[in-house]
Amino acid sequence: MASPSSPSGPKRVIVIMDGAADDPQPELAGRTPLQAARIPHCDTIAGEGLCGLARTIPESMQPGSDIAALSILGYDPVRYHTGRAPLEAASLDVPLEPADVAFRCNLVTSDGTTLIDYSAGEIPTEDAHVLIALLNDRLASQRVQFYPGVSYRHVMVWRDGSSEVNTTPPHDIIGQPIEPHLPQGDGERTLRQLMFDSLELLDGHDINKRRRDEGKQPANMIWFWGQGRKCELPSFVLTRGTPGVVIAAVDLVRGVAKCAGLDTPAVAGATGNLETDFGAKCRAALEALSRTDLVVVHVEAPDEASHQASPERKVWALEQIDKEVVGPLLNRLQALPGGRIMVISDHYTKISTKTHAPEPVPFAVLGLSRDAAEAFDEENAASTGRLIEEGWHVIDFLFQG
Repeated sequence: MASPSSPSGPKRVIVIMDGAADDPQPELAGRTPLQAARIPHCDTIAGEGLCGLARTIPESMQPGSDIAALSILGYDPVRYHTGRAPLEAASLDVPLEPADVAFRCNLVTSDGTTLIDYSAGEIPTEDAHVLIALLNDRLASQRVQFYPGVSYRHVMVWRDGSSEVNTTPPHDIIGQPIEPHLPQGDGERTLRQLMFDSLELLDGHDINKRRRDEGKQPANMIWFWGQGRKCELPSFVLTRGTPGVVIAAVDLVRGVAKCAGLDTPAVAGATGNLETDFGAKCRAALEALSRTDLVVVHVEAPDEASHQASPERKVWALEQIDKEVVGPLLNRLQALPGGRIMVISDHYTKISTKTHAPEPVPFAVLGLSRDAAEAFDEENAASTGRLIEEGWHVIDFLFQG
């Protein structure tokens, strides 16, 4: 992993608002969450800088943060993407051999026939680690091991396993029967057996008894998806000529950063959900700016609100990002010569479907030519007529002379 060096050039910041882009919502008087939210600092960046749309999800690929994070950091997903789970494995420092396959392993809520909650009520990490340890004790083998992550997000590694199997993201099938969406293909029997064995093992666990008593969803089953083999990326430092720091709580984004050789410090209070400490992320970013020239801040909260189908929470999350993250960073950069800041939604996450979509996303960069967009939102970004078809070039705006 590359270590940040002493400052040597202009300061550059990217703030990724995960899943911020969306469609107009009836509950928001026909406005999108970005349009309804009070985000004056993002609006300033769009109004006084360069604004447009970027296709972070190539047309041949499924929309997700794994694809989008690669794009935003300047890596062509078509060339470098091997799967979502290998990136999360990299974040957890899980060793992968060329023949190994990593799977994302969600702790979910199910009654055995229906997928009720993809996040098990956003189970706390401490409780989740107890359950994953139990799975490792009872279900692991020489070929199958479980690795704990954050909240409901974990990893299973199948040594010398098969990646030729179709899996479904659990957040795509909330409230639906699980049978049509179970793994299908080479290795399906092994994967299905582990999933249903986990239900038998976890359903009556004391943690889940307590969660039910508290009116919370139990974490009573695992769900496999996002499989792939080890990801290898060219060094960001060698490619762009600068080291960098990525502030993120989500293992997926941290994994992309680690594969690129970027630093990924842990931030106390950063959870990857709606209860994250926005201010702590910003303080970590400001500290990083004192010792390196590129800082990327990823905030998951808007995406989580969309998966929960909550326009109100999504608006709130966007406002917190603008106030607690973008504002202080913008103020710092405006006081530095040559400073540039980009705000971007990594992909659409639609409240109406509770899942991701591949449309080009809005971005804005302060420190370049001015488009005079009226605000930072989907409509204003489109009105500039600027569309970056290969979204992995959007980072170039930060490095233009």
